Amino acid sequence: MKKFLLGIAGVIALAAPASAADLAARPYAKAPAMIAAVYDWSGFYIGANGGWGSSRNCWTNTTVLGIVVPPVAEGCHDSTGGTAGGQIGYRWQAGTWVFGVEAQGNWADFRGNNVSIAAPLATNRSKVDAFGLFTGQIGYAANNVLFYAKGGAAVTSDRFRTFVNATNVLNSSTSDDTRWGGVVGVGLEYAFAPNWSAAVEYDHLFMQDRTYNFTAPGGTFVGTDRIRQDVDLVTVRVNYRFGGPVVARY
Repeated sequence: MKKFLLGIAGVIALAAPASAADLAARPYAKAPAMIAAVYDWSGFYIGANGGWGSSRNCWTNTTVLGIVVPPVAEGCHDSTGGTAGGQIGYRWQAGTWVFGVEAQGNWADFRGNNVSIAAPLATNRSKVDAFGLFTGQIGYAANNVLFYAKGGAAVTSDRFRTFVNATNVLNSSTSDDTRWGGVVGVGLEYAFAPNWSAAVEYDHLFMQDRTYNFTAPGGTFVGTDRIRQDVDLVTVRVNYRFGGPVVARY
């Protein structure tokens, strides 16, 4: 019996190294690498926007009936209201940086007035009918979230009028005017689908000073005012991008 047990122990001792060698020789199966879906902002896009705007207008009288007078401030007012329009642009992404160009056109209804300090019997009124923005963009992308800044040229379509306070009858007006200036803005955009994104954007328009001739309804020259204008815009935007959706990267 003793010899039998010693024989079994010897067999087990010889088999153990062989079994360990067999186990070590088995091939190791490496887990496949995980694929991360990365959003690509590159491509042409088109969209719509809507929101609110305010135009700050400060009037200064410089001539009366053709006679040059010392500049007299007539006061300032904010012309506020709604706006809606559309935009079209192109972006290209390099790493986490996004560059682009965009053109935007909006209808607007920004209205405001104040009683003239220089002529208290009259009220000055301003209205912005429309505006356009032509900008370049630079942004930083965190996958499907994009923070961007923009800057470029701006144009507004304006109307300026004066009314008699007692009767609310038109006293004088300018011809409808298109004036050019600059714009800077920032936005935060979120891609909620492969080709769709939504954004909130703020823009400030620097329209500077411009001198206008005012005429009575019959065509008689009344005077000249220098009007300074700045515009603030807050809009919500929705864009559709033409191009591939997310990009799979290891």
